[in-house]
Amino acid sequence: MAAAAAALSFGPEREAEPAKEARVVGSELVDTYTVYIIQVTDGNHEWTIKHRYSDFHDLHEKLVAERKIDKSLLPPKKIIGKNSRSLVEKREKDLEVYLQTLLGTFPDVAPRVLAHFLHFHFYEINGITAALAEELFEKGEQLLGAGEVFAIRPLQLYAVTEQLQQGKPTCASGDAKTDLGHILDFTCRLRYLKVAGTEGPFGTSNIQEQLLPFDLSIFKSLHQVEISHCDAKHIRGLVTSKPTLATLSVRFSATSMKEVLVPEASEFDEWEPEGTALEGPVTAVIPTWQALTTLDLSHNSISEIDESVKLIPKIEYLDLSHNGVLVVDNLQHLYNLVHLDLSYNKLSSLEGVHTKLGNVKTLNLAGNFLESLSGLHKLYSLVNLDLRNNRIEQLEEVKSIGSLPCLERVALLNNPLSIIPDYRTKVLSQFGERASEICLDDAATTEKELDTVEVLKAIQKAKDAKSKLSSTEKKGGEDSRLPAAPCVRPSSSPPTAAPTSASLPQPVLSNQGILGDE
Repeated sequence: MAAAAAALSFGPEREAEPAKEARVVGSELVDTYTVYIIQVTDGNHEWTIKHRYSDFHDLHEKLVAERKIDKSLLPPKKIIGKNSRSLVEKREKDLEVYLQTLLGTFPDVAPRVLAHFLHFHFYEINGITAALAEELFEKGEQLLGAGEVFAIRPLQLYAVTEQLQQGKPTCASGDAKTDLGHILDFTCRLRYLKVAGTEGPFGTSNIQEQLLPFDLSIFKSLHQVEISHCDAKHIRGLVTSKPTLATLSVRFSATSMKEVLVPEASEFDEWEPEGTALEGPVTAVIPTWQALTTLDLSHNSISEIDESVKLIPKIEYLDLSHNGVLVVDNLQHLYNLVHLDLSYNKLSSLEGVHTKLGNVKTLNLAGNFLESLSGLHKLYSLVNLDLRNNRIEQLEEVKSIGSLPCLERVALLNNPLSIIPDYRTKVLSQFGERASEICLDDAATTEKELDTVEVLKAIQKAKDAKSKLSSTEKKGGEDSRLPAAPCVRPSSSPPTAAPTSASLPQPVLSNQGILGDE
């Protein structure tokens, strides 16, 4: 409910912020001292912190020195019977009054020491942005210079987004180190970003980070983005990175490819990628991801490869593993695709795949429901093929890939056919003269296996010859039962014997010819 309410506040129209509250909801004895349990409420967000009385005392001393608050505001310290139930219960009430008084005294921006005491830097919008701004003030240039990936939480991005929406001064606290400008300067120049949420509530709060909305348009120079455990439907501004973004990973976050690649599609009835010849009514022309070459959409809930792939024409590496894809579709638009991972989906057929994957060199189809490989027989560029954990039973299916000229690595473990006797040599024999070049199930072919393969090939060749001979003799027998054609000759020619029919084979010669092929 809290995350849903937070999502509703994401926009230009905002309600007045509710007052923050801090309630002492209980206590517990730890060793020889009492710890007080405090529940802080900020709008729809709540979190729990724990402090002993000495922490309150330290806080009070600093506030008296820095902000000149009434020294008698804090309940007095007790030495005798400090852990007695009656004293603890009274102190719980008094400490709650103390905290509420402080929050009322500083309704807009809490002093730094109070904000840290109440963990605003973890859970509250102003506290989160102030802490992030100070971190980037001190380390921002170093982080940018190192060129490393900068990790940020969805809650932090949500806080920055909300702060920008509020239209308040960028440095409400008066401390230049906490100015929002430090964040904006950093995000304009950052190249490598990682946004990682959490499953379930964040920390001690009720905040569902993965459902929080945030805006990525503050980033102007991104080359690589990793997003996980967020809700793709609530991510805005990612498309502003189209001119620069080369690598994009969105995992545990999406229910469709469109949510990531063309979120604005829901606003239009018909759309086409920029640069294509328009046919029929089109309500929008969408710019392509002109720099994107690597896309990882694994571990999502994607059920189809939709038409949004038209917007990623330069993709070379596409990972759609661990989704619910049923059919290989629309990939004919990806002329530069060389690596495709469709492992652990719901594929049951590969018919016509060669018309969509003409240039693919690495294809991972492990963990699907495949029984036939017939659709792979024309993937002439294929070098690496993973078919583990499927339902392939018949050795005959391997013939579909046995003649692929570039194939080097094949994985077939955990298929029904992998438990047949002499599985490796029988599979390798399907590759004919290229058996020595095949690495099967991550193991190179041995000399002993090659010898066995040669024997199997010789046996198969003999069987084929025998079958061919039998077929030829059968045909010859059928032809011999046909009536001989009449011999017509000129009247001046001397009588000759009728010639043997040219259509009848000579058994001895035919047999010698077949054996000679060996």
